[in-house]
Amino acid sequence: MSWGMRSVLGLIAEPRKKKKIDPKREQAARDRLRKRLKKLERVPPELIPIEDFITPTKLLDESRVRDPPKLPMEESERRALLMKEWSRYKQKEYEKEAEMIQCMIKAQQQALQELQLESEELYQAAIKRDRGLFPLELQGCSFTPPIANYQAPDGKYRDITKVYTQ
Repeated sequence: MSWGMRSVLGLIAEPRKKKKIDPKREQAARDRLRKRLKKLERVPPELIPIEDFITPTKLLDESRVRDPPKLPMEESERRALLMKEWSRYKQKEYEKEAEMIQCMIKAQQQALQELQLESEELYQAAIKRDRGLFPLELQGCSFTPPIANYQAPDGKYRDITKVYTQ
């Protein structure tokens, strides 16, 4: 069979027919879903008090500090060597990145010099700052006089913590 004949056969093929779904099965599936929904609606959702998400202040006490475990000499040496190796790796990574940036800046400067020799107008357009590149809006403080009868808070507060009950 030639390639031309294969492409024609692909064009004259009929689309596949979808399987017929039994209406009784479909209705049974819908009924099962309805029953599940009714069951979920009957059971009220269990509310979790907000206090469960707040760390108690007694656990935030700074005097509760656990002493670090005593490490054997071999383990502490291994960790020290690992930290030195990691810092050497990060230093090399930083140097590569700095070298790449310097190379890019040098290439940009060279391209700008070539452009200046070619056309001064294009050079001026190229070095012009693009204000829309980094949109920045700065807003300083507003100079308003102080409120005459304002009473500054003295550090006292009123506890308005809500208690949830089920």
